[in-house]
Amino acid sequence: MNIKSLTLLLLLGALTTTAQAERIKDLASITGVRSNQLVGYGIVVGLNGTGDKVKSGDFTSQSLRSMLTQLGVKLPTSVQIKSKNIAAVMISASLPPFAVAGQNLNITVNAIGEASSLRGGTLLMSPLKGADGQVYAIAQGNLIVGGLSASGNDGSKVSVNIPTVGNVPNGATVEREVYSPFNEGSSLTLNLHTFDFTTANRLAMSINKAIGPQTSRTINGGSIKVNMPRDPSQRVAFMSLLENLEVQPAQSAARIIINSRTGTVVINSQVKVRAAAVSHGNLTVTISENLNVSQPGAFSDGETVVTPQSDITITEEDKRMFVFNPGVSLDEIVRAVNQVGAGPSDLVAILEALKGAGALTAELIVI
Repeated sequence: MNIKSLTLLLLLGALTTTAQAERIKDLASITGVRSNQLVGYGIVVGLNGTGDKVKSGDFTSQSLRSMLTQLGVKLPTSVQIKSKNIAAVMISASLPPFAVAGQNLNITVNAIGEASSLRGGTLLMSPLKGADGQVYAIAQGNLIVGGLSASGNDGSKVSVNIPTVGNVPNGATVEREVYSPFNEGSSLTLNLHTFDFTTANRLAMSINKAIGPQTSRTINGGSIKVNMPRDPSQRVAFMSLLENLEVQPAQSAARIIINSRTGTVVINSQVKVRAAAVSHGNLTVTISENLNVSQPGAFSDGETVVTPQSDITITEEDKRMFVFNPGVSLDEIVRAVNQVGAGPSDLVAILEALKGAGALTAELIVI
């Protein structure tokens, strides 16, 4: 090999490595730095007759009575609320890490009663609670509903998307901050999104090479401990440097993902097949029913009789056998299967048969 060819190979290798490298922020998350889910219950008003069918004693009626009582309006128990312009809803939101009081959040509102549409409604002030039962935000605002429904007097109905779900951009205001251990201690822990010993080792080595020896060490195949500056004012700059370091993740394990509902089959590039011969054919059985009518003679006392007759036809498609050589790649597998005209369901059957025969070492995952 001459110098020119060797240089070209080294350049191609460097380009391949750079293309496969990923930032630490895309590979791992920080322990304790995460979002928190919030949920609440509220009432949407202002609907154009598309709200709940309010009945005496149901939760929508009780909620409206309770709200009116808090506002100083006391309704006698004998008064029945029959409004169709209100709806009971559940509210959900995600509280991001480091959220502070006064920050706005997007919320999603879902009808839980018999409301047919939330279009045009307004969510009244509702508390949003976390898993600990504490109120972390207050929600209120006008709903944006992408769905649409229409019905006729004859009972016909047309719906486009989901009219009982709406969003309120910046519809909640944070009232309580969530504790974060980011500024405490002398270290933090990075957790890989995908457990892998090789990737964890490479990530720790990349940090030690860029920042200094003994800066990080692996705890296991999914966690890396990193020493942090003791001065809290320096931690943001340190994390900015850390999360933009590039690491070449390890090649994933050989996996085949099968979606049983849609027939989608995904095979990664690590899948290999040992030597095997495959023959896959479709056997079709067709049964048709015919009715034969038997007429009696013109002057006989017989009766007309109808007798069924079944015709059974069996056809088998002409499928060729194909051979997999040892170490066959993904491209060769797909090409061989396409040559025999196998569809997604046929491909699943072939892969399961190869797995059972011991010619396929990949992990089959059915979702």
